[in-house]
Amino acid sequence: MAIHYQKENGIFTLHTEHTTYQMKVDEYGFLLHLYYGGKISGSMDYLLTYYDRGFSGNPSDAGNDRTYSMDVQPQEYPGMGIGDYRCSALIVHNEDESDCCDLRYVSHKIQKGKYALKGLPAVYATEEEAQTLEIVLEDPVTKVQTVLLYGVLEQEDIITRSVKIINYGTGNIIIEKAASACLDFVTGDYDLLSFWGRHTMERNFQRSEIGHGSHVFGSRRGTSSHQYNPAVIIAEKNATENNGSCYGMVFVYSGNFMFEAEKDQFGQTRTIMGLHSDILHYPLKQNESLVIPETILTYSGKGFGELSMQYHKCIQEHIVRGKYKNQPRPVLVNSWEASYFNFNGETICKLAENAAELGIDMVVMDDGWFGKREDDNSGLGDWQVNEQKLGCTLKQMIERINALGVKFGIWIEPEMVSEDSDLYRTHPEWALQIPGRKPVRGRNQLVLDFSRKEVRDHIFDLICSVLDQGNIEYVKWDMNRSIADVYSMENRQGTVAYDYVIGVYDFLEKLTQKYPELLIESCSGGGGRFDAGMMYYTPQIWCSDNTDALDRVRIQYGTSFFYPVSTVGSHVSAVPNHQTGRSVNLHTRGVVAMAGTFGYELDLAALTSEEKVIIKEQIRQYKKYAELIQKGKYYRLSNPFQEECAAWLFVSENADKALLNVVMLENHGNMNVQYVKLKGLNPNTVYEVAATGKRYYGSALMQAGIPMPVQQGEYLSYQMEFIQYI
Repeated sequence: MAIHYQKENGIFTLHTEHTTYQMKVDEYGFLLHLYYGGKISGSMDYLLTYYDRGFSGNPSDAGNDRTYSMDVQPQEYPGMGIGDYRCSALIVHNEDESDCCDLRYVSHKIQKGKYALKGLPAVYATEEEAQTLEIVLEDPVTKVQTVLLYGVLEQEDIITRSVKIINYGTGNIIIEKAASACLDFVTGDYDLLSFWGRHTMERNFQRSEIGHGSHVFGSRRGTSSHQYNPAVIIAEKNATENNGSCYGMVFVYSGNFMFEAEKDQFGQTRTIMGLHSDILHYPLKQNESLVIPETILTYSGKGFGELSMQYHKCIQEHIVRGKYKNQPRPVLVNSWEASYFNFNGETICKLAENAAELGIDMVVMDDGWFGKREDDNSGLGDWQVNEQKLGCTLKQMIERINALGVKFGIWIEPEMVSEDSDLYRTHPEWALQIPGRKPVRGRNQLVLDFSRKEVRDHIFDLICSVLDQGNIEYVKWDMNRSIADVYSMENRQGTVAYDYVIGVYDFLEKLTQKYPELLIESCSGGGGRFDAGMMYYTPQIWCSDNTDALDRVRIQYGTSFFYPVSTVGSHVSAVPNHQTGRSVNLHTRGVVAMAGTFGYELDLAALTSEEKVIIKEQIRQYKKYAELIQKGKYYRLSNPFQEECAAWLFVSENADKALLNVVMLENHGNMNVQYVKLKGLNPNTVYEVAATGKRYYGSALMQAGIPMPVQQGEYLSYQMEFIQYI
């Protein structure tokens, strides 16, 4: 059993293979957090201390005992208004205008399997793989309940947390703030690893000290955003890639979120992950409820590398679903950087002919195939094929492409509408807009109100009518702006931002159920919605609109701390690069793109004979290594923000194969030799380099490393396959 309850002292213990999580219902009914970390035995309530702390209030239950204060005690789910002046996991605005929720233990139950969240993505597992703990807390005055949900995947070292808030009182309430997870540390000094960015430069690694005061970031943009990823690591000061204690928190949600870390007056640290309070004013009438998206927790005592692998396995095996969960993805070429809006049916078919010659599996027709869509100022919402532009029906074009042995995919942006569109002219009230105000535009487009079922159903029917016209095997789902006018013409205000995301999930669930063979790649201007929530519906996400290989090694480095390579959409693009103007050799562009789903984003007709030879070899190599890349263990071997080379490694499950990838980020006169140390090999096994026949012991490769050649040229790269020598 992974979950244990000791009735005599009110202690709950959650065990995984290598970790323990423990909490306690105390004499007053408060649920206190005791411990999370490496696996231990016994009760950890001895860590609780009681002193008279000036200006820290005492609950009336404690009588004259001034040593008991919620301002000091570590808590599982702290609410506002109970004498705890630290950041709160929950703020409830009651009908009497008070902001208070005093949660006390009511009951609990333990059951086999992992809980599910209606309408929300969540980690899934069989009854044999997981257990669920459900703890009910209630405010005895307002009768507001919070149901704390804990999912324990013992073998994966994963604990998930979610919360269901239910109004069992007679008065109406408003949820002003709600988190799904809180971690209280009574001792220790910690650093925060967060991943900030911007459009075309997402998920930059940042390490900062959690000092006294609050550290808050998140997204108010309606998506998880390019600016901050909803995933963090709380690390002890000595923690590194290979050593030390660290804790991960990954929010399984694709909308507004907020993370807080606060070191208090007594050196205690609290971290909270949940919905963003600035955009949350969710009203609940009697018997109504609100489910908070889950947070995935994991702990590693062996540094960031092990923590990352635990997340990779969890997301790959317990978030990603469908046909392509464990299946290599087709190598594709997307028409966007090849032709932008300037294409017709003949140019797409010509792209497919060139793809067939090179061994590319699929051609994707990007933006511009529908309505009156000749640029990005019109047509969104009018999801009818522009047969005049194509010069044929969609079915005819797909049949021509399939006849070449090439698959076909298409781009859509279902959540958006152009003011210059038939849909908007017919239903302007379907767009998110604040009455009496002019709308805030992004990319000269508005956002459809996906919190409304009738809007979703209409767009769903239009998209399905397109998908039913031919053998469409891939969809790129885009979302190219942030949400500003958070106002629905139909639904209750305060619910719109949350219900919008639920609507997106509803649409995607229906789409995956109707077309189970369809591969969907999510995108939001690249990595603006790169999160575990979208991965539940789309097994891969376009990592960034920036396809520059040098920038991509840094973007993909940050991405790798939580998300498996199989979810990373990564392509080879033309040079000079369309985002940076930089020229990087084709071999290096291929090596970088192979740390993902792999494909091309360029005009194949413009390739030279030499480039075609290189691309054919790249595709052959990628297909050879596809299973190792998608299912192997991923190791970061260098930090490209600090070191002169970027290096990463894929190792098979039994360590009989490994693929080393190195990109030289700098080149100087009389250059130092770069020695790259490998990881994850069998130390007593001899490995042979496939290309040269040279042999090395695994221990030598891991302890001393392997030297990279010193050669002239910018941004050179090396890819070495190591095979167990028999």
